[in-house]
Formats: sequence, C-alpha cells, structure tokens
Amino acid sequence: MTNDRRGFLKKSAAFTLGAVAAQALGSANLNELEHISESIQQLSAEAAIFTLPELPYAYEALEPIIDKQTMEIHHSRHHKAYVDNLNKALDGKNNTRSIEDILSTVSKEDKAVRNNGGGHYNHSLFWMLMKPNPENKTNPATGKIAEAINSSFGSFDEFKKQFSEAGMKRFGSGWAWLYAENKKLKIGSTPNQDNPLMDNAEIKGAPLLALDVWEHAYYLKHQNKRADYVNNWWALVNWDKVNEFYEKV
Repeated sequence: MTNDRRGFLKKSAAFTLGAVAAQALGSANLNELEHISESIQQLSAEAAIFTLPELPYAYEALEPIIDKQTMEIHHSRHHKAYVDNLNKALDGKNNTRSIEDILSTVSKEDKAVRNNGGGHYNHSLFWMLMKPNPENKTNPATGKIAEAINSSFGSFDEFKKQFSEAGMKRFGSGWAWLYAENKKLKIGSTPNQDNPLMDNAEIKGAPLLALDVWEHAYYLKHQNKRADYVNNWWALVNWDKVNEFYEKV
C-alpha cells in the first residue's frame, strides 16, 4: 500500500477491506488487512479522490435474480451519489486517508461522511461479493470459509438461516453481515450505511459477506417482498471472494 499511496492516480489501489481500526479487529495485523482485495478508490499525491468503481459484470448479468434496471439504478445513481457526496463532505480533508481509515474513526467526522463513506464502502464490497448465476443453481459455500461456517454455526443451512434473519429483521434500511471479530465468525446487521469497520457501529470486525437490504436494492423486481429477495440472493454469492477475504483475517 505504501507504493500505491506514493504514486499518482491509479485505477487499482489494493484495499477494499484494508486499513481497519485495530480496536475493531483485536489482534489482527493492519498491514496484512490492507491487502485483502481490490480497489474502491483512486489516490493521488495531492488528495484522495474517491471514484465509482466499475462493476465486475454487466448490469444484466445477475438476472433473473436481480434485474438489469435495478442494477443500473443502484450502481450508476445510488452508489455514484454516495461517492460524489463523500468527496464533497471531505472537501480536501483527510487527503492521505483510505476509506477504511476514515471509517475507523468516523465518530470524529460529520454525519455526511459517515453516511456517504459507509455507502461507498458497503456498495463497493457488495458488487464484488456477487457473481452471475443465470440458471439460479444451488450455491453452497466452498473452501475454507465453508469449514469455518460449519465449525461456527453447526451447518451451512443454520448459517444461512441466521444470516437471512439478520437481513429480514433489520428494521427499515440497512445491511446484514458475516464478519470476523478476533478471528471468530459472527453474524449481525447495521442500520442505514453503517458497517463493522466503523468505530461507533453496533457490531465491529472485518467484513466477509454483506447483503444490502435497502428497498432500492430489490423493490423494482420484488416490491415489498424482502424475503423473496434475500432467499434468491444466495444463488449470487461469490464464495471465492469470501474465501479471499477470510484467508486474510
């Protein structure tokens, strides 16, 4: 990350889940966490300019589970607004800080930074944690995360049930999370655009899996049926990416 910070604008800086607050992750090593995944921002020698990341697939690629129009509006309007408003709220402040750094001390920032910084981070993570599954095939966890899920929750089905309930029971808008706290897997949820990296969040740890349960994520196709959206969403989970995050923490 040091070399990236010293460079001029780059399209890929390597920290979506990096630079997490030590208090949020206990004994986890910050330097290791900084290299968990792909970029969600661009950095220059002058200032940190957050940008809208490209999706790793076409807008229609997640059909029939998430429709093209929902994805296009969600990404190009909702997410873009978070990015634009975050840059406006920072207005030159924290010019060498990553999004993770900002979130780790977000209690010291104003509400606009908290809401828009969380919105930018959460959505950048969410896009990467899904992949196309046009035939809607069964998509159980694989790899080391599957072993960890079985060990922590008894079975994948039990984990899936608890995670889905976290999303369903979140009143209003928010997110469901699988996260690691002191290397232990936990499930929880946060309101609005909060996430486990925030020093003032309801839950704290390293995010591994995220589900957006804001209505704009599903309303065009599923209307008010959040349960249908949550149940169908499991077919899209990118377990390779979850494993990548898990192996780093």
